[in-house]
Amino acid sequence: MKKTLSILTFVALSVFSFAQTENDYLEIVRDVLKTEKKAAIADVMMLTEEESQPFWSLYNQFESALYEVHNKRIAIIKDYAANYESMTDEKADQLVNEIFKFEAELMKIEKSYYNKFKKIVPAGKAAKLMQANNKIETMVNYDLALTIPLVETK
Repeated sequence: MKKTLSILTFVALSVFSFAQTENDYLEIVRDVLKTEKKAAIADVMMLTEEESQPFWSLYNQFESALYEVHNKRIAIIKDYAANYESMTDEKADQLVNEIFKFEAELMKIEKSYYNKFKKIVPAGKAAKLMQANNKIETMVNYDLALTIPLVETK
């Protein structure tokens, strides 16, 4: 999985010059991450032929649900960046509460899909998927933590 993040970083930096806007760049990075993440998941899951088709069908639905909820996190980060220089206690409080909502929604999706995955693969494999997904999310969160400065209120 370290390889996945390294590849993502390299590709993201190399395509940055081709992106016309910040949103273009963001979508390119998300597409690369999606591809690399799917490859990493395929490596760890070791699915049987019988499991493969229903698993990937459900996995694609799971990724679509995650994409939608991660749009909310991106909006929060953009809001934070837009208000960073003039951050007030009220705005900081609002942003933290939005992050709590995002995390609750993310957890709800993960729990729901974990239960769906357990219906098509053994619980151990469903747990492995959630663990691998968590590791990848942790690497992304680590990168965000290094990039986003701490709140300074005015």
